[in-house]
Amino acid sequence: MSSNGGESISSAAQTPKSGVKAVLQYTGIPPSWLDKRPRLPSRNWLIFLSVTSAVTGYYIYDRRQCKKIRQEYVDKVKDLAVQPMGSMELPRLVTVYGARWPGDQDYDRSMRYFRKYVKPVLVAAAIDYDMIKGRRHGDIARHVADKIRKERRIMAGLEEHFSGPMPIPGSSFEEKRQREVDGGIVIVGRHTLKEYMAGLKRGWSDGLEAVDREERLARVLESDGKFDEPETEPTAEAPVGEGEPIPTPSRLPSSKPFSILTTPALRAPPPAKPTESIPDHLNKPPTEIPPQPPMLLVSFTNYIGLTQIPLMVWDFFNERYKVREGAEAAYRLIMGNTRPFTAPPANALTRPTSEFDIEQPQKPYLAELTPTDLDFDRDSESYYKKSVVRDFLSEIEKARKEYYDSLAKKLETARALARGTREPTKEERENPPPTEVELRAERLKKELRWTADEEGWNIVRPDKEVEWDERFRDKLRVYVDPPVEQRPSSEAAA
Repeated sequence: MSSNGGESISSAAQTPKSGVKAVLQYTGIPPSWLDKRPRLPSRNWLIFLSVTSAVTGYYIYDRRQCKKIRQEYVDKVKDLAVQPMGSMELPRLVTVYGARWPGDQDYDRSMRYFRKYVKPVLVAAAIDYDMIKGRRHGDIARHVADKIRKERRIMAGLEEHFSGPMPIPGSSFEEKRQREVDGGIVIVGRHTLKEYMAGLKRGWSDGLEAVDREERLARVLESDGKFDEPETEPTAEAPVGEGEPIPTPSRLPSSKPFSILTTPALRAPPPAKPTESIPDHLNKPPTEIPPQPPMLLVSFTNYIGLTQIPLMVWDFFNERYKVREGAEAAYRLIMGNTRPFTAPPANALTRPTSEFDIEQPQKPYLAELTPTDLDFDRDSESYYKKSVVRDFLSEIEKARKEYYDSLAKKLETARALARGTREPTKEERENPPPTEVELRAERLKKELRWTADEEGWNIVRPDKEVEWDERFRDKLRVYVDPPVEQRPSSEAAA
């Protein structure tokens, strides 16, 4: 009785399987898997899932908002792209300037910012653009100065404007100049504004002589004595033959061997070109300049370095703010509303140089700010790497000293091999050392880079103010936000 009772109880405890479980038990799935009941994950799994889902959701939300904001501004200006144009008309041309951010090896960061956040709205409005990149500090300033100097030479009749083999509409100097003024310019970042204003002032202040920086520097380097041979003490021996002294190193033939395979640039420095005779009334700076293209000032900050990694992470998850700033900047340019460039009075721009210390540059965020366009995006300079601000010029001097310390030995070897005073070693036969001509060319190349970097850094360093000239007053204009009725619906509601 007891055994039969136990069997009945066990059979009653076993519930008959039906439905999905009855089918899956014949597929080889372990029965324990089918009898499992759902339960909450462990504490660690809950933490992991919560964090990943929150981060993923925030990223997806941010990118959706980016598309929404960009599309909103694109829809606002896309009607301008379908407006008919005449057969002889050209689209609006905008010039974009982007300088290299101090301390960043990637010179294209500022231009990449323009292409990602500003360009889409300009393309939607069918506006053409020309990008001018600064690979090294000072490139933008030199480009602007040379461009203005060339325009002044054309206006003074010292140089002819080349409009192509056959004249076409829009190819004359006046038409190109007017198209540039009507198109406007885009300046990305305060460092670019400094270079542009420095080039603008230099172009309208310097003379009209054609400047060849390489030739001018070569003339300066010829007289510094780095390639002079050491003087030897005169010997007391009697002259040999018909009054001819014993050959000395100074009387030996030049160590620059001539070869038809040697390029003219590597032989001897070219003779000085005759200076161009320019009348004084044309060569002096003009007292008044013509109207300049309106400027679109685009804020830009580049985070580099370990200490700025949290800011990089924040920017990665908040792209929508950059998209809105870039779209608003492009919209200001498209609408064309401008105001005069604001600058402080002339007496307020003169500051004593004793306030600045080159070794310890002044913090821009400690300076007293004034509400003018010369203080545009000043806070971005506080994000420069401190090591770059402190050691930029000293690193150039260190590299220059190391080069000249090693140059003496290279020059001695090159002259000894050229004059045949010793036989080349096995290593020198396999890898011939540079000749004196090649050393001169290498030195000129290095000095061109070093002097250009020093000149450019003196423009963009944080303790240096933006260049200003009183002739620019009432000639420069800045794009501003359009009236409220012309703004997108979301911005007007905000």
